[in-house]
Amino acid sequence: MAPRANWKGFLKVAELTCPVALYTAASTSDRISFHTLNRETGHRVRRQFVDQETGEPVPTEEQVKGYETGQGDYIVLEPEEIAAALPESDKTLAVGTFIPCDEIDDVYLDRPYYLAPAGAPAEEPFALIRDGMRAKKVAALAQTVLFRRVRTLLIRPYDQGLIATTLNFDYEVRAAEDAFSEIKDMKIKGEMLDLAEHIIKTKRGTFDPANFDDRYEAALAELIKAKQEGKTIKPRKVQAESKVVDLMEALRQSAGAKSAAKKATGKSAPKRAPAKSAPRRKAS
Repeated sequence: MAPRANWKGFLKVAELTCPVALYTAASTSDRISFHTLNRETGHRVRRQFVDQETGEPVPTEEQVKGYETGQGDYIVLEPEEIAAALPESDKTLAVGTFIPCDEIDDVYLDRPYYLAPAGAPAEEPFALIRDGMRAKKVAALAQTVLFRRVRTLLIRPYDQGLIATTLNFDYEVRAAEDAFSEIKDMKIKGEMLDLAEHIIKTKRGTFDPANFDDRYEAALAELIKAKQEGKTIKPRKVQAESKVVDLMEALRQSAGAKSAAKKATGKSAPKRAPAKSAPRRKAS
């Protein structure tokens, strides 16, 4: 069964237009989810909005949005006023410019979507846009009204289709200096840097998302299964805090362990066979 499109419209490059559809590329819907229950009755509980001062429940029709201008002071916005502020949508994903792929700053990437042609007549113009971008190794910046907001999307060739990633707005991205300002300017060199480079070299590998395990999700599944079978659940022991180790000594031990393993086998440690999965290609 084909997935349901999140959005349908038109991809437009200059005078070239083709019908397209957006599909969710990453989702958390398959994660284990829980309901909140009343421990005594076993019934589900529901959230209810109550007046902060009176404690009385407020029915849905009496709830309005408010923007706080001061302590306890609000500007009330009616639903029709908010609706009037929403941008009109013409369902057109209009490409404004093409940029080199290496100009993309990952901090602005938000949520990925698969972009595919909507119907057989759209396949030829879609392929023309895709292959032209791939040949020139560029990405497209396009805008449309998506989920009630004007969003900018970064579009790149991906397998037989395109991948469109919504971008964070500039005001949403915090300055890196806020996080890095207190990092001291240190120059690592000599044996310490050589050891670090050696360790990195021995652990080189390839990117295969099939090898990444969601340990928390797996543990939850095992816990639920054990509870269904009536097994006793033993609380996990809290691990003691790790001791502070001298950095140079830790590097030497790590490098020594890798060298010893290599000598014992006469070759590098065997790589784990990759899990069988559909072939994936990087966006280009």
